[in-house]
Amino acid sequence: MFHQVAQPLRYAEALLQRFAGLARAANGDALLGGLVEGAAQLSGCGLSQLYLLDDTHTRLTLNAEWQDGLLQPRAEASLPSDYDGEQLLQYCLCQNQVLSISELDSSLQQIGFLPDVAQAWRSLLCVPLLDEQQHVNGLLLIASQQASDLQGFAGSLGHLGSFVIAQLHLLQRLRAPRTEQAARPSNIPCASGYGLIGDSTPMRELYQMIGKVLHNPVSVLLTGETGTGKELVARAIHDCGVRRSQAFIVQNCASLPETLLESELFGYRKGAFSGADRDHRGLFDAADGGTLFLDEIGDMPLTLQAKLLRVLQEGEVRPLGCSETHTVDVRIVAATHCDLRALVEAGRFREDLFYRLAQFPIELPALRERDQDILTLARHFADKASAFLQRDPCRWADSTLDQLASYAFPGNVRELKGLVERAVLLCEGGELLPEYFNLHQTSNSDANMNLRERMERVERSLLLDCLRKNRGNQTSAAGELGLPRRTLLYRMQRLNISPADV
Repeated sequence: MFHQVAQPLRYAEALLQRFAGLARAANGDALLGGLVEGAAQLSGCGLSQLYLLDDTHTRLTLNAEWQDGLLQPRAEASLPSDYDGEQLLQYCLCQNQVLSISELDSSLQQIGFLPDVAQAWRSLLCVPLLDEQQHVNGLLLIASQQASDLQGFAGSLGHLGSFVIAQLHLLQRLRAPRTEQAARPSNIPCASGYGLIGDSTPMRELYQMIGKVLHNPVSVLLTGETGTGKELVARAIHDCGVRRSQAFIVQNCASLPETLLESELFGYRKGAFSGADRDHRGLFDAADGGTLFLDEIGDMPLTLQAKLLRVLQEGEVRPLGCSETHTVDVRIVAATHCDLRALVEAGRFREDLFYRLAQFPIELPALRERDQDILTLARHFADKASAFLQRDPCRWADSTLDQLASYAFPGNVRELKGLVERAVLLCEGGELLPEYFNLHQTSNSDANMNLRERMERVERSLLLDCLRKNRGNQTSAAGELGLPRRTLLYRMQRLNISPADV
């Protein structure tokens, strides 16, 4: 770290003294001021600047500046998150790269962020400051009016700056009011929960079902409404089972057209079709020895269902353009929000494949069936969102918790997660208030509605829930409701339901 620095032993001693002095700083201003002073004096530069990202990572602010031996007044201006006007800062922040320029040229580089001086700035070093997760949360910049190579200071100043940022966050946490976070225990998942969160009766029954299949090679079919966490359960089955050391591959069967899905699953040989200029390894081969999670299996085309059945029964795969098969050892975990039995009766899903997949069906409970887990999940998502935004954990208002506990969550855990993350992003005072959550609660005007209006509201809600459950597929929704598609369209028109509402 010091081999490019003149008199490295003396520099190392001065650097250690700076670390010791900054460790004794009692407030944030002293920390930040001491950092820019130390960076300028250690490097022998006339200018040192510290830019920090705010809690939401949307603004970059000049928080401290040392110039010509003096700490400058704190600047109020900040730069927006794209930093479009300052390309040098943008490069360092977005690319997480040290930038060292020994010959600055104002005609080539935009250096409007540097203060105006009589003698032009000639050299510059900008170092990203990282947190424990290696995320960039600020920039430390030094500049000199002499042409010199400042690259040798990058490592030591980067460590000094990251130390100061960590100390700053520690001081902020120590001075935060000790309220709900200090009183309540941390959100530790149930010990037998396989990494899932929830201690309600339906979740304990789910844990028991997962435990039955961990060490058995049977195929598993996960069913339940959208947003209930089917992929998390599939990953838990893999991560806690005997195949945990092998690959876990995910493929959504509804995300690709039939021909592309077939080539992705089974692979192909060079020349199998136009554009196949090389051999391609399919997902069954990639998951050999591990687990292949097939999400939305109900949307798989019938022709592919026959090939999937062959893999399940014989363990054989034949890539496109190849006349020979080879064996694979893959565990299939499939998931769907559709009623596969109804699809079998409608001729849209193979009956033999259904029974082969459903060797061990597991139905995931909707969030409204495990209402005692709602607040536990909400706290967990809020803490994760706060950590991602590098904020202190938010407090919860009692009225907010009451509102969440009384909401039905038609979108299940996925809806709850999105609502909480949005609320944390909107939260500015450290307390999550009801207005940060966009919950569609039943209004008091319902009491003034007549019977027909109430029945229409119930019917509209039922149709919307079914359409959302089937991701807007009107044919599937009509089949689930036991209605002809034409009748469903008529009722949608009568109840003013448009595709945009789904």
